[in-house]
Amino acid sequence: MEELARKAGITVRTLRFYRERGLIPPPRRQGRIAWYDDHHLARLRTIAALLERGHTLNGIADLATAFESGRDVGEVLGLGEPTEETPVRLTPEELADYFAGEATPENLATALALGYVATDGDAIVHISRRLLDVSAALVREGVPLSVVLETGRRVRTHADALADLFVESVRKHTPEGDLDRLRPLAKSVVEAELSMALDRRLRRE
Repeated sequence: MEELARKAGITVRTLRFYRERGLIPPPRRQGRIAWYDDHHLARLRTIAALLERGHTLNGIADLATAFESGRDVGEVLGLGEPTEETPVRLTPEELADYFAGEATPENLATALALGYVATDGDAIVHISRRLLDVSAALVREGVPLSVVLETGRRVRTHADALADLFVESVRKHTPEGDLDRLRPLAKSVVEAELSMALDRRLRRE
């Protein structure tokens, strides 16, 4: 416990408090010795990063409970039918390979807070194969992962507003209000408008 606390940059008293709150899983016991490993250290660093971003211990505890309560990963991530996105299971090593040097505890904490990823046992589950691949491609092009995540947060705000506009229009002006059947039309409008907006921006530059 003393070694883990030293590596995590916290006191043994704080570590005991986290353990009592259920923020980290119990150690592996061998006789009277309690063994902590890299998973415990990674969890502590994630807790530290979440605290730095203003999250409360109660909120972090709720996340930890959700991750370890046996709930379906889709439920943890907020996924429900209908959806066109495919979650991806990764080991921590595979996630690190995707983002070469950018899979820091701070970025993981941000991704957790945004709901892009969740933990499922020793695995990490990303909410969307498409978002994962695009994010990795942007990082390979030189865009820091922290910037990719912040951009995703801002895009989500606009995407939610667009979804509200579509739902309002469909429910008001179509007899059946079949949102799922008509969603490809909404996506086509957004894609075309974004393409034209990029054209206008590139012409200005």
